[in-house]
Amino acid sequence: MDDRSSTLTQPQNQDEDDEFGLPARLVGQALEAVEARDAVQLDELLDPLHPADIADLLEQIGPGQRRSLLALWRGGMDGDILSELDESLREEVIEGLAPGELAEAVRDLETDDVVDLVEDLDPAAQEAVLGALAAADRVAVEKALTYPEYSAGRLMQSEVVRAPHHWTVGEAIDFLRSGTLLPDQFYHVVLIDPRLKPVGYVTLGRILSARQETRLRDLTEESFRTFHVEDEQGDVAQAFNKYHLISAPVVDDDDRLVGVITIDDAMNVLDEEHEEDILRLAGVGDGALSDSVRETIRGRLPWLVVNLGTAGLAAFVISRFEGTIQALVALATLMPIVASMGGNAGTQSLTVAVRALATRDLTRSNAWRVIRREAAVGLLNGVVLATVLGGLTVLFFGSWALGAVIATALVVNLIAAALAGVFVPLLMERIGVDPALASGTFVTTVTDVVGFFSFLGLATLVLM
Repeated sequence: MDDRSSTLTQPQNQDEDDEFGLPARLVGQALEAVEARDAVQLDELLDPLHPADIADLLEQIGPGQRRSLLALWRGGMDGDILSELDESLREEVIEGLAPGELAEAVRDLETDDVVDLVEDLDPAAQEAVLGALAAADRVAVEKALTYPEYSAGRLMQSEVVRAPHHWTVGEAIDFLRSGTLLPDQFYHVVLIDPRLKPVGYVTLGRILSARQETRLRDLTEESFRTFHVEDEQGDVAQAFNKYHLISAPVVDDDDRLVGVITIDDAMNVLDEEHEEDILRLAGVGDGALSDSVRETIRGRLPWLVVNLGTAGLAAFVISRFEGTIQALVALATLMPIVASMGGNAGTQSLTVAVRALATRDLTRSNAWRVIRREAAVGLLNGVVLATVLGGLTVLFFGSWALGAVIATALVVNLIAAALAGVFVPLLMERIGVDPALASGTFVTTVTDVVGFFSFLGLATLVLM
């Protein structure tokens, strides 16, 4: 298999400002080559690309175009491209590969990449990939698939460079040079005791810079820590980020070494969780651009239905003050401002809270401090904006009472929005619901209901 991942070389016709991405013109050129059935031209366009850019190209074109491209580009697909593809497309692409082509594609992948590749496939597609692996690799992948989803056992790779803790630097170097099959990339040599329990690790840099008679255990890193196979992968990724880890051993129930997690996999988890939070804050689930219309509707419609129900609650509040609105038409003009400002303020607090929960920065120990801070921010922002809006209301409508009503309602709603932005995600997490997925709809409901009720209620009391 050619090693596309070793270079970032791009086609010479690429624009300078696209140096690190897929050239826009290349998508059209590739489709022209497919339409002309010009396999040579397609190879010349795709072969120099990084696997991530080829995956990007496959995700940008339609299903029919994708099938035609893969049928023409025989032998070009490799495991790195499959790993970079969006999960929703992997199964489709794998089904289009000949058995020999699939075997060649996955042969050189590390076990963690194979696990990531097959865990979301249907049984038939899984068997196609597993059947292409060497016997030892298949056993390792099948073992990893027995661990819980989103666990360290799923994230780890079984290829580990390990050495007895009593070895010297010279013995370790001889071992590494002995022709033993090593992972393509590794950062540490893990030291183990006779029970296969990891007791430390040594960086390759320290091994190469130490005298040959030096004991490996005298070179171990203070950052050493292990993870259990069933640890949640989000917690593992947070630990990598917090403690600046490069790699870390994974152990089983008997504390025996079974694998290792590397920083690239941990950072991929963080990236996926961040992307997931952004999508769920907007109520679109785990949707992707490559999803079909049906899949997209299935992901979005349920939360739109929930929002329709909560919007009905706001409409009910408005209907209770129908007489007030009819008597003072200006209220209908000003009412959306109060709700809109509250919604924006609530979104600000909500975004900060959900992000803090995801990074474990917002906890029970500091929740009340954060709530007090957000309430203070809502109050001060409300006072500033209420002064401006109240003054403009007096200027345009000539009523000091109306200006005072909308100013007061705005202060109340911004405080409620700030509090809801923190309270709602905390409550969602407490009851076991993903805060990023469910909070937005309920925060918007709070700001609408409080905004309309405070504004119209005060108007009824003061102006009628």
